[in-house]
Amino acid sequence: MESKIYRELEREFQSKFDSQPSDFFFSPGRINLIGEHTDYNGGHVLPAAITIGTYGAAKSRQDRFVKLYSKNFSDEGVITFDINDENHLQKGSWGNFVKGVLQALRLYGNKFDHGFELTIVGNIPNGSGLSSSSSLELLVGIVVKKLYDLKIPRLQLVASGQKAENDYIGVNTGIMDQFAIGYGEKNQAIYLDTNTMIYELVPVKMGDNVVVIMNTNKKRELSDSKYNERVRETQEAVYDLQRELRINSLGEIDSKTFEKSKHLINREVVARRAKHAVSENERTKIAVKLLKDNHMMEFGRLLNESHESLKTDYEVTGIELDTLVETAQKVPGVLGARMTGAGFGGCAIALVNKQNVAELKQIVGKAYKDKVGYEASFYVAEIGQGIHSISLNAGK
Repeated sequence: MESKIYRELEREFQSKFDSQPSDFFFSPGRINLIGEHTDYNGGHVLPAAITIGTYGAAKSRQDRFVKLYSKNFSDEGVITFDINDENHLQKGSWGNFVKGVLQALRLYGNKFDHGFELTIVGNIPNGSGLSSSSSLELLVGIVVKKLYDLKIPRLQLVASGQKAENDYIGVNTGIMDQFAIGYGEKNQAIYLDTNTMIYELVPVKMGDNVVVIMNTNKKRELSDSKYNERVRETQEAVYDLQRELRINSLGEIDSKTFEKSKHLINREVVARRAKHAVSENERTKIAVKLLKDNHMMEFGRLLNESHESLKTDYEVTGIELDTLVETAQKVPGVLGARMTGAGFGGCAIALVNKQNVAELKQIVGKAYKDKVGYEASFYVAEIGQGIHSISLNAGK
């Protein structure tokens, strides 16, 4: 399958740029098993890279121009700009993510004296909550690192992706998505403390179970959603709590401390947002212990609790995600289900026995179509490797 994608990319590259690519690259999408909306609150997350993502073919140029083409956005044609031009392209252009990463890398002291050509294709559904934008950012990062022989650590690529999202695109995301894509390993989840950047790889041994991704097929753009509003609300909660607590983020306190101090928070809605961030951080810590001990039933229950908190306290689910999750939770063989990603559409995941996957798709699919009016999509998630380059021969 991958070799076919690389061959198609190679043909597309030759067609658009009349030359042969020098390198091939892959940058995965990600799912977050648990720990939602905790990353920008200094908490813990448990994401994993998956085997669908963004593929790229690239080559250096002798002049200063960058030339880009995406099979996913073929209507934009070939995008061309000077390597050091930081002006935004038209709103919504995927080329802005490339420009954002280049800008971030320049701010870290990297210099670019010539351009490059890049052709990409991705099989992550746009707006699905599986981090198609972060996948693209990290793809650009590894392409630039290879083509310019940059002697930089992987964490700089991860941070550059986040800076591009925050400062150039204008979405106040945490670092979880980029970190998972940058550091992912096959059959391993990443237990990351977003406050310290200390992480641990946790083996994911599903046994007779698999993770099924359930896509609402409702498109959403983070910059147009209430994502930034949630960031502001949790920051407001920290500000209120700082009247008595010496904290910089909600990830620094537990539920017991929060309950004692929540009277300091002026607005009830802000208190509920903070309650989710604190309780979700605790669930993530517990989830790691359960995975290590292979207690999948208990892990599944945590997924259910996570979704309820995201629905009631954080209010980022909606009828589409709730229909998928709440229907899935009643299907035989399902240990637990929850939304994953930012919410407001996108995807949910279900931990289900392999023998019940077909039943899950049938029952949940019908309920979703009946209630929402259009179809959901389902696919089994395989946990794979993070960003990496492919030798030219491997791509053929």
